[in-house]
Amino acid sequence: AMENYQVDIQLLGLGGNGHIGFNEPGTSFDETTHIVELQERTRKDNARFFDNDINQVPTHAITMGIATIMKANKVLLIATGENKADAVKAMIEGPKDTSCPASALQDHKDVIVILDKAAASKLTK
Repeated sequence: AMENYQVDIQLLGLGGNGHIGFNEPGTSFDETTHIVELQERTRKDNARFFDNDINQVPTHAITMGIATIMKANKVLLIATGENKADAVKAMIEGPKDTSCPASALQDHKDVIVILDKAAASKLTK
């Protein structure tokens, strides 16, 4: 009932495991806004915002689901660093599969991806 709005531009980062928002690998592409349990890698990646203490990092988050993200008119995704290179390759060149949630964006009508050389380093096409 809360999904009757239009997002004009959706700004996304990319998790090292391919997550967008906090839609971890395995999340259905049909999911709308929901509560998620964060994977350990995601919690470790975010510990820098919590004095590098994983015990302070939340175990759950509320996130826009992939179906909600896909409704945006335009998507702008930014990824930097070598630790994102595998996820970038899976997002752009891999199959559309829930193992890389960002791969759902292959079906979006208007996506801009901004990468540094390190994040783009494994692209082959």
